[in-house]
Order: sequence, then C-alpha cells, then structure tokens
Amino acid sequence: MDTMVDTTFHSQTLEITTGTTEVALDITERCDSFLTTAAGGRDGLLNVFVPHATAGIAVIETGAGSDDDLLAVLRDLLPADGRWQHRHGTPGHGRDHVLPGLVAPHATLPVINGRLALGIWQSVVLVDTNGDNPRRTVRLSFLG
Repeated sequence: MDTMVDTTFHSQTLEITTGTTEVALDITERCDSFLTTAAGGRDGLLNVFVPHATAGIAVIETGAGSDDDLLAVLRDLLPADGRWQHRHGTPGHGRDHVLPGLVAPHATLPVINGRLALGIWQSVVLVDTNGDNPRRTVRLSFLG
C-alpha cells in the first residue's frame, strides 16, 4: 500500500554579528525559535548552513569549555601566520579559508515533534575565525 506523505519546506536567514575575534557562538535557541513556527510540531530535518567561505557549523557541547577547546585546536591546526597561499585580508587570513574543510559549513539535524533531537549536551554552534568579516548569515531550512 502506497502512502502519501505531506511535506513542507520552510527557510529563513539569520543575520548574526560575530565581531572581530574568533568565536564559537551557540545558535541553538535561534534554531529552536525557527522550528516553533516552521515545524509546527512535525517530524523532519533541520539544515543549518552558513554561506561563507570562512565559517562553519559544529554540533558540540558549550559552556563547559569545549567551545573554547575547539577554537584552541583550530588555532593549533590553522595558525594565523604567513604560511598560507591565500593572502588577502589580515595576516594569516588564509587559515580562515581552510576552516570549512575541517568544520563543515552545514549540519543536518533530526527534528522530532517540532523540536531538535539533540543529545543532552549538544548545541548548534557557528564557528567563525575570521575577524575581517564581523557579520554572518545563517540559513535555516526545515523539511518535514
């Protein structure tokens, strides 16, 4: 027996100021707020996408130091020095263009009954190491 599933798609952009220093910014509440309207209690998927060549989305624990640890690891792996071939912007800016290779610019997350189905310690985090661009756009898209 074939059953038809009625699906909906909703999308919204967030404009976020990250500032001029590297940051791991928790955007979980903004995702939850979007889902309150977009999901309407439905099951589905939330895609979080940052359309920038120098930022990423991570699902990590925040508040207990893991967000700072992530930034420290990225500083170790991607030092802000003159080794990078990509050389426009501030010194070491080339590392920011490598970041999305390590911290993807997207995450797709399950939504159950209109709410993010994250683990108890998980948060959705915008990772931005680029001090040259203090404004970021994040696109939230719900399919369910």
